[in-house]
Amino acid sequence: MVFSIAYIDPLAGAVIGGLLIGFALLALFRHRASLGGAGILAIYLQDRFGFRAGLVQLAFDLTILVIALFVVDLSAVIFSLIGALVLNGFLAINHRPDRYIAT
Repeated sequence: MVFSIAYIDPLAGAVIGGLLIGFALLALFRHRASLGGAGILAIYLQDRFGFRAGLVQLAFDLTILVIALFVVDLSAVIFSLIGALVLNGFLAINHRPDRYIAT
């Protein structure tokens, strides 16, 4: 075996995963791209009305996590919430209309 991961701490996984996804979404948003759905709406609302894209995305994520409480184990929802907070906090801080946007 070339590479093996025996255990990943769920908290570390949530934080690191949130940051990695945040970097990827930031790159997409700066190049006027998205993964669709809420990302498109978040960018539109930021451009049109000045709402922070990360906060709009967080609102969508929190809605999904509240619904998940009814079908998923509580600990999984808590770690998902931590990942969503890290991801969307990263976007809210770093994605601003006055910063670099590729053309």
